Amino acid sequence: MPRPFPRPRLRSTAAVFTTLSALAATSLVTGPSVAEPFSAAPCALQRTAAHHAEGLDTWNAAYPRPTRALDAVMVFLSFPDSAPLTAPAQLAADHFPATSRFFARASYDRFTLRPHPLRQWIRMPKPSTSYAIQRDWSAPDRATYLRDALAAADARVDFSRYDIVYFVADPDAPGVDSDATKVVNMDTPLRADGTDIRRVVTVFEQHPPDRLVLAHETGHVFDLPDLYHRPVDGKGDWDTYVGDWDLMGSQFGLAPDLFGWHKWKLGWLDPRQVVCVQRSGPTWLTLEPLGAGPGVETVGTAGAPAFGLGQGTKLAVVRTGADSALAFEARGPVGNDAGACRPGILVYRISGAAESGRGPIEVIDAHPHTDACWENSVYPPLADAPVALGESFTVPGENVRVAAEGRTASGAWTVEITVT
Repeated sequence: MPRPFPRPRLRSTAAVFTTLSALAATSLVTGPSVAEPFSAAPCALQRTAAHHAEGLDTWNAAYPRPTRALDAVMVFLSFPDSAPLTAPAQLAADHFPATSRFFARASYDRFTLRPHPLRQWIRMPKPSTSYAIQRDWSAPDRATYLRDALAAADARVDFSRYDIVYFVADPDAPGVDSDATKVVNMDTPLRADGTDIRRVVTVFEQHPPDRLVLAHETGHVFDLPDLYHRPVDGKGDWDTYVGDWDLMGSQFGLAPDLFGWHKWKLGWLDPRQVVCVQRSGPTWLTLEPLGAGPGVETVGTAGAPAFGLGQGTKLAVVRTGADSALAFEARGPVGNDAGACRPGILVYRISGAAESGRGPIEVIDAHPHTDACWENSVYPPLADAPVALGESFTVPGENVRVAAEGRTASGAWTVEITVT
C-alpha cells in the first residue's frame, strides 16, 4: 500500500509444510485458475489471466467470495529482540470494528467480516531483524517468516476454522517496516490443521495504523487489484489513476467506497442494479448514490434527510471494446463516501487485461483544468472529477456523452447517457 508522503493520522495436528514460494500481492500466482460462472451480462468483461483481473463473467474460486460471513484470525507476533509495548487488544482495536464496518456499508450488509483476535503474543523463534522485512521483500526471507509464524502459532490456533489469516507483527520491534504490510499469495499453499492456506495478510503497521489499511489489504484477499500508480523511481504521485475514489487506490481517500464495478464483481449488486447501455442514441436512467443502502441516511433535493435508497440502479456500463468498458455511478457524501469532495456522476474506464497496479481502472476527469480539496485530498486534480448537477460531459476518445440532469426527492440522480 503506497505511502508516498507523510500524512496526518486520521487516524491440533502439527502443521505439515510444503515447499513455499511466496509471491507479493502484485505478482501473478502460477497454476490453474478455477472459474465459477458469475455474470452473463453483455457489458461484463471476461476475466483474463491478469493478476486480480477486472473481468467479472466468472469468479476465481481460488479466492473466498465475500457474499457470506467470513471468519478472520488475528495472530500477534513478538520477537526475542524486543518486548512489546502495546497489548494485542489495542492492536486489534486499531483495525476492528472499523474494517468490518467498512465492508458492511460497502456490501449493503451482504457481507460480514468477523474478526477473532488472539489475546496474547506468540513468540517468533528469531529476532525481528533476521527476517529483513521491507516493502519489496525477498521471497526467501518472506518464506522463512511465514513458516516460522505458522509453526509458532499452530499450537494455539486451529487454522481450519478461519477463512482469512492476519499475522500482525509487534510494531515496535526494530526489524519491522510499516511499509511492508501486504497480502502474500502462495503458489504452493501452506498446510495446517488439515486445511490449505493460500494467502496471508502480513501486517507491520505502526500504532495507530494508517486509516483503513487493513480493509485495503483484505480487498486483495477478495481478488481486487491495486489501483494506485507506482512510479518507477518511487517518486511522484501515486494516486493519478483513481485519486480519492476507491479504497484500492488509497486508504487515505476522501471517498474510499469501492467502485460499483468492484461491488458487481464481489456479488454485492444484483443484475437489476446494473444497466448495460447498448443502443445508439440517448438512454435515460436514475442512479442511486453508490454509498446509499439499507438504513443509510442520504440527503434529498430539499436538503432534508431521506431514507429508503439501496435497491435501485447503482451502475451504468457502456462496453467500448473486447477488454474495455466505461462505467457511470453517482457519488456523494453518504456511507463510506461521507468525506467526498464533490458529488456527481463519476466516470471511469475499466481495462480487463491490465495488471494490478498498472491502471486496471482509471477515473476520467470531467473538469481537467481545475482541482479541489487541496487540504485533504490524496490527488486534488481528480477530487472534482464527477459530472456535477446540470453539467454534461463527452468522454475523450469515445462517442459517449453523459448529462447529470437532475435529482429526485430521495436524492437519486437522473442521468442521460448518449452513445453515438
